[in-house]
Amino acid sequence: MSFTPVYIPIGVGTFHLESAEKLFCESKEVLKSIDLNFVFPDEMLLTIDKLDAYLDSVNPDAVIVQNLTFANSAYISEVLRRFDCPVILWTLREPVIDGTRLRLNSLTGAFSAGNAMRHYGRAFEYVFGSPAEVREEIAAAVKAAELIKKMKSLKLLQVGHTPQGFGFGRALDMDMLQVFGVTLESIEARELIDRAKAYTDEETQEYLADAKNRIAGLDEIDGKNVKDFARLYKSYKEYVEQSGAGALASRCWPDFFVSFGTPVCAVLGILNDLGVPAACEADAYGALSMYAAQMLTGKSAFFGDPVSLDEGENTLTFWHCGMAPCSLARDDTSACAGVHCNRKIGPTLEFGCKAEKDVTIFRIGREPGGKFRFFCAKGEALDKPKQFYGTSIVVKTENPVHELTVSAVKQGWEPHFAVAMGDITAEIAALGNMLGIEVIRF
Repeated sequence: MSFTPVYIPIGVGTFHLESAEKLFCESKEVLKSIDLNFVFPDEMLLTIDKLDAYLDSVNPDAVIVQNLTFANSAYISEVLRRFDCPVILWTLREPVIDGTRLRLNSLTGAFSAGNAMRHYGRAFEYVFGSPAEVREEIAAAVKAAELIKKMKSLKLLQVGHTPQGFGFGRALDMDMLQVFGVTLESIEARELIDRAKAYTDEETQEYLADAKNRIAGLDEIDGKNVKDFARLYKSYKEYVEQSGAGALASRCWPDFFVSFGTPVCAVLGILNDLGVPAACEADAYGALSMYAAQMLTGKSAFFGDPVSLDEGENTLTFWHCGMAPCSLARDDTSACAGVHCNRKIGPTLEFGCKAEKDVTIFRIGREPGGKFRFFCAKGEALDKPKQFYGTSIVVKTENPVHELTVSAVKQGWEPHFAVAMGDITAEIAALGNMLGIEVIRF
């Protein structure tokens, strides 16, 4: 998917244009180093007429509006009137303070723009500093803006309903569309079960062979269950491809144990590694959290419950029954087949996750009134073996784990989280700012 960010340097001609020109050139070089698709004007946009002519020539997916000098709110109003896309507002540091002339007055221009956007009802990201200072901050904001575009073309498939008592993961199609731009498609679990039941062993041979390349020990699981697992794998993968779904949230228990006799856990784990973020227990916002994590890191995310903390190591363990991406498995064990810890039916996945220097715990959550919020915590995945039957990852949190856990419970956060393989805290902050969603750091 192409992504076109546009640089909009605004100002007026009554300030120190030599300073503005120098920063204009430096800013372009920084933005080119972030994304080669950036679009630039040939000159500084120092009048409304020049701004309008430039805006007529571009079709942005995101804009960086930079006050090269002071500019009144009429400038940003022109941008807002034309484009409904993420806005990054960039203020330059005053270059010289020597008791004489105010060279740029960029900061006052930012206040004018911020005030206008507030009244216009547009959320935005804000960056302050010289080009050399803010490269990484702008890069994070651009990645978040690109994610916003991707979500607008995302179809999220919800397979079945959340189980009793798991309503926190249930999504409304209009909420998904209005807030994130995501299309929510819902089907019943029995539709995919019925498709799976109709396949022959011959039709699922390639899926079974692929699974055996990913999962060790499948031959040790009951043969009928393994064949039925391959049927589920084909059913899910083909439906995802035919529907164009880019992420999914699937019901798992009790249907797949009772109505089909084989769990769906391992299928979801494989789908994650095929680039389709997949959450269990029909948690739609969990699936969307995984999607954001994968898009921002380029790696599959872990999905699970916080189940154990160790104050001595300052760690929090996340676990689930056995549906983590196979690519996260420790090298010394790889992804192994097992049986479900409660139902004693397989195959599920069994492994501890390998170490990762930087991880981010992330959750798209909802307040009681329906308002969205983001959970964000930075940490490190430690080199730990499997902690319980199923799949687990042990995260050493940046901040004290006991206080983090107590605060999260008291604030009423959902019991499912995505663990992203990378530090995406800056990107999440920018994403929240541009979507108008509060980001709570732990």
